[in-house]
Amino acid sequence: MAEPHVAVVGAGITGLFTALHHKRRFPAHRVAVLERGPHPSGASVKNAGFACFGSPSEILADIDAEGADAAIARVEERWQGLCELRGELGDDRIGFEASGGHEVFAEGDVLYTRVASRFDELNRLLFPVFGVPVYEWRDGAERNLGLRAGPIAFTALEGAVDSGQLMRTLLDKVREAGVDVRFRHAVTAVEDNGVGVDLAVDGLGTLRAGQVVIATNGYAGELLPGICVKPARGQVLLTAPIAGLRLKGTFHADEGYFYFRDHLGGVLLGGGRHLDKAGETTTEDALTPLIQDALERLLRDTILPGQPFTIAHRWSGVMGFRDHGKTALMERVLPRVVVAAGLSGMGVAIGIRVAKRAAALLAE
Repeated sequence: MAEPHVAVVGAGITGLFTALHHKRRFPAHRVAVLERGPHPSGASVKNAGFACFGSPSEILADIDAEGADAAIARVEERWQGLCELRGELGDDRIGFEASGGHEVFAEGDVLYTRVASRFDELNRLLFPVFGVPVYEWRDGAERNLGLRAGPIAFTALEGAVDSGQLMRTLLDKVREAGVDVRFRHAVTAVEDNGVGVDLAVDGLGTLRAGQVVIATNGYAGELLPGICVKPARGQVLLTAPIAGLRLKGTFHADEGYFYFRDHLGGVLLGGGRHLDKAGETTTEDALTPLIQDALERLLRDTILPGQPFTIAHRWSGVMGFRDHGKTALMERVLPRVVVAAGLSGMGVAIGIRVAKRAAALLAE
């Protein structure tokens, strides 16, 4: 393998878009993407396929934690990222469905009371970003959707994507641009030697590159110990198809910690990380009874009340979160090494924009 001008570690949304942006800017450069799995295997393909920018309770919690300016700027970043992603790859080629986004509250939920009291304030803060009122209350929507729930907040601006289709489309575009994408090339160490970057690659030995981007999100700390990005496992399940399923759209609950949608005739449901944040701060690909039981309870009590269901698949994926706040880490951590990680579960929305900034750092 010829020495690349730029090597990107990680073939997720951020890594592939970083390679694509750099190759477009420097067509003569050799650009390689190294991925340890046989195909893209991180959170980019193991997520629930939400094209979202945040539920009302999540955004309000962020406003309280970081201030309105920072929280609304983050929503704008997510919205712009979704628009750029759809424009770059095309709705048909990523399986985008403009099915709307919902936040579901339980009857008598104190969280609902807090959100309802600030609903107009939230729409007012978001109006400069979108130019329209973003959220509305959908009276009676829970009955139409087959849910046993209280009030539902709705936005027509969110939707869903097919994560696998999105990644195949992006991978094809990157390869067509002349980027060398290598699977089963696990990078185990990174060393900036003063004239280049030496990468220890399983089965290949040492590969030298001019510059390197670490775009492995929640796994970034394995190559760059001490950076302020922690892994965050997300557990997901999918039911078998359910006859007469009325659920349609994307849904959040509990400040976004639970999320579900209709998929392939069944219900795709994930989350619950807040029930055991310490235990879920891990890169281990595993499932736990605590969270799987909570997901199934949500199915029985709220999503499919009184309906039988069968779990067809269960899986987990690893996200990356910052130690403080939700702004992704885009930084030159060594003279020739850039990191782009910590996307806080919003890789679909912001991956393309994080990648642009990582590519810009390479050009400095």
